[in-house]
Order: sequence, then structure tokens, then C-alpha cells
Amino acid sequence: MKRIVGLTAGVILAGSLFITAPAGAEKLQDVQVQRSSVKAELSETEEKIADVMAELDELNEKIDSVDEALAKNRKKMKETKEKIATAKEEIPALEAEMESLEEKVEKRKALMKDRIVSLQKSGGDVSFLEVIFGAESFSDLITRVSAVSKIAESDEKLVEQQEADKAELEEKKKEKEETLKELKTMKVELDGMKETILAQKEQNEADKRKLKAKQEDLQAMKAELKNRDYSLASIERELQSRKSSGNSAGASASTSTSSDSGNLKQVSKHSGEGNLSAAIQAGYTQMGTPYVVAGKGPGGFDCSGFVSWAFGQAGISIPSSTAALQHTGEKISYSNAKPGDLVFFNTYKTNGHVGIYLGNGKFLGAQNSTGVAVASMNNTYWKSHFAGHVRRVR
Repeated sequence: MKRIVGLTAGVILAGSLFITAPAGAEKLQDVQVQRSSVKAELSETEEKIADVMAELDELNEKIDSVDEALAKNRKKMKETKEKIATAKEEIPALEAEMESLEEKVEKRKALMKDRIVSLQKSGGDVSFLEVIFGAESFSDLITRVSAVSKIAESDEKLVEQQEADKAELEEKKKEKEETLKELKTMKVELDGMKETILAQKEQNEADKRKLKAKQEDLQAMKAELKNRDYSLASIERELQSRKSSGNSAGASASTSTSSDSGNLKQVSKHSGEGNLSAAIQAGYTQMGTPYVVAGKGPGGFDCSGFVSWAFGQAGISIPSSTAALQHTGEKISYSNAKPGDLVFFNTYKTNGHVGIYLGNGKFLGAQNSTGVAVASMNNTYWKSHFAGHVRRVR
């Protein structure tokens, strides 16, 4: 990276990108063309962000709908299981009732037999005809015929009642068995529906993660484009000033010095612990600053924006996106990590989170749950998401 010297060259840090002005970039028109291009790209990026947000809203509605369907499925499954349990309990109860009825019928038969036998003094097994023909007189015959008729009528009613009770119980048992069969079929269908709903839910969640990642990338790109536009605007103002003043080459050198002290100051290489210490100290001043997606300024940071800002305060220019930071500097092993090195974590994507290593298993970073804070590498969450990726900037 080069310093801006006079009007011969210009380098503007913009996130993970550096814009190197071409040979004719000293012309105001060239810079204005670049700004126009950046603004067009910025507008396009904002439209894409709006589209992603609309997709997210639509996807969230789908997720809510799937969650509602899953809740209904679970409720229906619970009701079905309860009905199956009830039906299973009722069938043995009906069978027991049928056995009890059979026993009652046998007792009734025995009672009828006793009634007939009681008409014979000698007792024993006899038929109705034998009872009748055993009469000793006409009057006794009439009495016996009447008794036999009543017994026969009673027997007929008992038999009819027996058959009716038995048929009713058989019908109830058949209905319960059919109901049980239907309930079991419904349970199988509900299980299948549940698997389908869960698959839809999983797919929706996966799509949501992708859209969120896309949104974050676009927000980062938007922030970088704004930085590029800001830097180009600075050059544009400088060129307009030079054009109006008509300063000489000496004035150009003076302006270069002025630019170095302003927003255009860029440093490509730094050595010594002092610079890294300054970056860490600058980071400490932002403790508690809230996490903001694509945040690059002191009012709010995302993880990469914070790291880039902190190093920038020490005069070290590095990208402001994890996509670029993961390739910045030299990769080293975690066992050789020193304060000021960058540590990466595999969150929503590989190397999706970055922080500044402090030593002793601690790092400083902008976490979406705490804002800018010191965290432990041995924390269960960070430990499980750390794959040993460490970069040394200088």
C-alpha cells in the first residue's frame, strides 16, 4: 500500500478492499466516476439487503406456520394415544362382561332345572311332558300344565335376554376393535405427518441461517462501500481544493502531509509490541459498546468491524470483514499465539467470528450477546467453536 504523494497515486482502505487510483486518477473527473460507480454498487447492495429482509419475513411466517402445524400434530397425537389406551382398556372389560353373562346364563339354566325337578316328588332329571303326565289328578294336571307354561315362558324370555345381551356385547366389542384399528392407523399417519413437518422445519431453519449469513455479508459489503465512498469523497474535496487554488507541486507535498494526518492515512507495515498494545488498549476503551450488524464505528460494532477499528487506532490498516481477515497476515498455531494475534471461531460459518487474543486463554471482541467484552477461550461455547485458526497481522 502506498501513501498519497502529491496527486500521483491514492490508496483508500475500504473493508477488505484497497482502491488504488490509476495513473489518471489525479483528475477530478476520474474520482467522480469512481464515486458514481461506488454509489451505484451501494444502491444495488441496499436493494439486495431489502430483498433478503423480505425473504426473511416470508420465511419467518413459514416457520411460524410450521411450528403451529407441529403443535397441532402433537396435540392430536396426544389425544389419539389417550383414545387408544382407553379402547385397549375397554375391550378386556367387555370380554370380562361377556364371561360374566355366560356364567349368569348357566346359573339360570340350573335354576330352571331345579324348578322343574321340584314338581316331581322323586326329583331327578325330567322333561316337561314327564312332569305333566306325572299328575295324580285332573286338578294336579291343570296346576302342572300352568306351572310348566310359566316356566317355559320364563325360559324363553331368559334365552331371548341372554341372546340380546350377548349380541349387544359382541357389537360393542366389534365397535371398540374397529375404533382401535382406526386409531392405530391415525397414529401411523400422524407419525408420518410429524416427520414431514420436522423436515420442513429443519429446511426452513437452514434457509434462514443462509439468509442471515447473506444479510450479514451484504451489510458488511454496504459498510465497506460507504467507507470507499467516504475515502473517494475526501480525495474529491482535496482535488477540488487544489483545482481552485492552483497550488504548485510544493503545495501538493504539503497537502500530502495534511492528508496523512487525516482520514487518508494508511500504514501497511508496523513492527514492535507498542502498536499491538495500542490496538488492544483502544479496544478496551470500547468495553460495553453494543453489537451492531455490520457496525464499524465506536457507536456499535460487529466482530470484524471492532477488530479493524481497534487496529486502525494503532495505525494498522486491516480489513473489516471476516472473509478478508481470515487471510490477513500469517497463520500460526494457537500454541504460539501472542497478545494482538487474531483468533477465529466457526459460528454461523467457518471463521464467522473474530477477536483479538489477549494471552492466558482470553480474547477481546464484539460478541452479539454482550457487546465488546473480554471472553475466555475455555468457555464451553467458544471452545467448541474454536478450530485453532490464528492469524498474526504483522
